[in-house]
Amino acid sequence: MHRTIMASLANRLALPDLSLLPDERLTPDRLRIELLSGLTVALALVPEAVAFAFVAGVHPLVGLYAAFLVGLITALIGGRPGMISGATGAMAVVMVALVAQHGVEYLFATVVLMGLLQVFAGVMQWGKFIRLVPHPVMLGFVNGLAIVIFLAQLSQFKVPGSIENTGHGMGGGEWLSGGQLYTMLGLVALTMAIIWVMPRITRFVPAPLAGIGVVAGLVIALGLDVPRVGDMASIQGGLPPFHIPAVPLTWETLQIILPYAIILAAIGLIESLLTLNLVGEITGKRGGASQECIAQGVANTVTGFFGGMGGCAMIGQSMINVKSGGRTRVAGIAAALFLLVFILFAAPVIELIPLAALVGVMFMVVIGTFAWNSLTILRKVPLTDAFVILLVTVVTVMEDLAVAVVVGVIVSALAYAWNNARRIHAKTYDTPEGARVYQVQGPLFFGSSDGFVEMFDIERDPGLVIVDFADSRVVDQSALQAIEAVAAKYEAAGKRIELRHLSRDCHKLLKKAGHLMVDSDDDPDYALAVDYSVRTGILGGH
Repeated sequence: MHRTIMASLANRLALPDLSLLPDERLTPDRLRIELLSGLTVALALVPEAVAFAFVAGVHPLVGLYAAFLVGLITALIGGRPGMISGATGAMAVVMVALVAQHGVEYLFATVVLMGLLQVFAGVMQWGKFIRLVPHPVMLGFVNGLAIVIFLAQLSQFKVPGSIENTGHGMGGGEWLSGGQLYTMLGLVALTMAIIWVMPRITRFVPAPLAGIGVVAGLVIALGLDVPRVGDMASIQGGLPPFHIPAVPLTWETLQIILPYAIILAAIGLIESLLTLNLVGEITGKRGGASQECIAQGVANTVTGFFGGMGGCAMIGQSMINVKSGGRTRVAGIAAALFLLVFILFAAPVIELIPLAALVGVMFMVVIGTFAWNSLTILRKVPLTDAFVILLVTVVTVMEDLAVAVVVGVIVSALAYAWNNARRIHAKTYDTPEGARVYQVQGPLFFGSSDGFVEMFDIERDPGLVIVDFADSRVVDQSALQAIEAVAAKYEAAGKRIELRHLSRDCHKLLKKAGHLMVDSDDDPDYALAVDYSVRTGILGGH
């Protein structure tokens, strides 16, 4: 189902069949595709970086520098070619409180510390734990993020000059009205139509770039009165200056920035690793999670010393890049360098681009990102999975991505534990020798330990009871404690119990308790995490 959904996403994005793609050697044609894809991404990055800088309460150049530095470094050393990173709204909404209370210098210090934490996570190879994110959470993630991207574009439909106060488009400011609104809506629709039609005509120029170019040329030629990039803020600037954050190196400073750094590091890694998985499904790549953590960390550490607000992977821009044909690191590097060129030399030209063209591109990203077939499978999948998809989607929109993913994983884990807890049962029969055999079915762990203890009829059982674990697995210390509790009850009743088909580690530990006769014939050697019990002596009072 997962691959089917991703294949559908690839189709909606008008991607070429991956099985027909040539290798990724930089032939002249491949280089052209990568450079044009990078240009398209850079154009889409400009209003996003400026808007997220406004959300965080910092100067637009702080967002643009972050988009340039984070994008460049992650493109060079990141775990997945094709991904685009930069300043993001998920992180900006956390930064705004820090900036408001302590100023932008504390933000730069926080970004440096955040980067160091991310590097540490990568060195410890914690990125591999992203595989624990269930598929329903992934669906909720892409759906929620698609809605967030859509809502973020609504601020562009407000009167120029009030945009910086609107956050994600849900705040104050006056909406466009009358002819100006209708003109902008028409230009948005025209951009979307060009992006939809262009791949059916030619792939020589990426469809989003063609849409931006045609609509921008039309607006400039006709002198249409619609909001433009320059109405948000000027993007003119110089090279990012090296700057050590001007904060006192004290314990009090660490107490201020550490909580924000931890939250931002978690948000950045979760969004980056989920985007890495999504891009990997589309481009047919695997692995690179720990490398991506290190890349994000290095990028943010450097950005903090060059006056940037930090960032992480951007699913919207990554989808634009993939849609435009970007498959190598060249596209991401080109996007970052084009953005720097815009800041240094081409600001007057870029500021003439109508926001409607960029909104149209992002609306197509929304359509391509949202897993529409997840709406049809809601009635086909288990109720818990359907609930998790909706829950993660809503929490992503209402709160933030990190909270949504954590909530989704917890709910999925609890549902899994509950379902497995109900599976524990036993088949019983008596042997010719008069012993009663309990054939345990289902996993024995903390969730099913109480049910395991309740399965036994200690008063009516004969003097010898055999518990066979051939069709079960003993998972954790709670399970061992449950086995010990049953053994103690039989011993108190003057009866003997034998355990069969346990792992060597398990019955060695149980022997230490001094109650059990363990038949070790045909016992398996599957892994059991009992080190904690052995070290602490929790089991059996040792």
